[in-house]
Amino acid sequence: MRVPFPYTDAETRQHRPALVVAQAGSGAEPFLIWVVMITSAENRGWPGDVEIADSRSAGLPAASVVRTAKIATIDLARAEPRGRIAAQELSSVRAAIAARLDMTVEDRTL
Repeated sequence: MRVPFPYTDAETRQHRPALVVAQAGSGAEPFLIWVVMITSAENRGWPGDVEIADSRSAGLPAASVVRTAKIATIDLARAEPRGRIAAQELSSVRAAIAARLDMTVEDRTL
């Protein structure tokens, strides 16, 4: 997805790639999505980063990582689909988020 991702140190939002990790809403149609930031693999790594092996399939122009430390809630209507990551990478992202939130596998609802 390409979403207006909020910055923690500014009042602005920048449109950037993000990975949807959960949806929320009433009825069959979700209206909010929880996303984690995707950033260039050239940036300094953070604990919990998950490498995206196939940038092209994910709709990304360069080697990238999912930055699981940066999570936001976005209005679904403001998100633009871009690509997909592999199921194993999604599992790694969810495990990193669960670890960051100190959730056990049994507690995890991501």
